Order: sequence, then C-alpha cells, then structure tokens
Amino acid sequence: MAVDKDTILSVLKPICGEVQTIEHHGQLSILVSPEQIVEVLEELKENPSTQFNFLIDITAIDWYRKKDRYEVVYFLQSLPLGGRLRIKVAVQERNPHISSVCSLWEGANWFERETYDMYGIHFDGHPDLRRFYMPEDFADPETNEPLYPLRKDFPLMGVPGSMPLPPMPERL
Repeated sequence: MAVDKDTILSVLKPICGEVQTIEHHGQLSILVSPEQIVEVLEELKENPSTQFNFLIDITAIDWYRKKDRYEVVYFLQSLPLGGRLRIKVAVQERNPHISSVCSLWEGANWFERETYDMYGIHFDGHPDLRRFYMPEDFADPETNEPLYPLRKDFPLMGVPGSMPLPPMPERL
C-alpha cells in the first residue's frame, strides 16, 4: 500500500508545521519554503515511514506573475512502500535561487542543470551548474542578458537573427 497523506504530513510537521497541500486526480503536492527544501527532502527520503528514495525529476513552472513567479517542482517516488509525491517551492522572480539537492540524489545534478538552463533558476551548492542544452553565451543580442527558453517572456519567434525562419506560405 502506498504512503498516505497523513503519514507524509506527520513526518513533515516537525520541520514545517502546517503545510499547504493540493490534491489533483488523486496526486498529492505539498508546498514548502525554499529554506526548508533540503531538510524536507532528506526527511522524506530517509524516514522509514515514507522512504521517498527515488527522485523522478526536477523542473520548474513559470506562472508569469509578480510574486513568486517560479515554482520548482520535485517529483518523488517511494520504491519500497509505493506512492508518488510532488514537492513545490515558490522562488522569487528576480535572481531566483534555491539550494541544490545533489547531496541527496546524484541524479539531481542533471535535473538542476536542465532547470537552470531552461528557466534561469540557480541551484546554490550545485557541483557544476552550467547550461545543459543552450550554449553558455545564449543571450539577447541587444541587452546581452541571458535567455531562458521556457520562460514565458521568451520571444515567441525566437531570438532575432539566431537562425533563419522558413518562408511564410502564400495564402490560397
């Protein structure tokens, strides 16, 4: 039987107190503060009642709003006990930072690099945080500001001059 919501909340209560939860189609998400993320994930991984020992993925969401524009999302699975869980952390728009969890899961290295490359979220303490897909100098040609392709303010037509666009089809 999978780890249930009450067990998860009881494990997190000493660290976070009351937490905000969201359930959608039977899937649980828990919102925690950026300052608590490493301690929360370590407890969920190591606690015998939860054993979320598998980090499935890390990504981000750009809500494109002024306060807490980005959410970093951690997808966890408990292989021994069964069950999945999402942990969400809101990070600020300007200079978004959160602690790295590479010390808990080696696989976080690639997930954090990809999230940094696509959203510009910095993972403090990451052993080698650099671009994953895009070239290191991927920036706006006018302002020289780094560009992150999955941000909602990324130019819809791409970076002007970076690659030729196909010709527009003639109207019928």
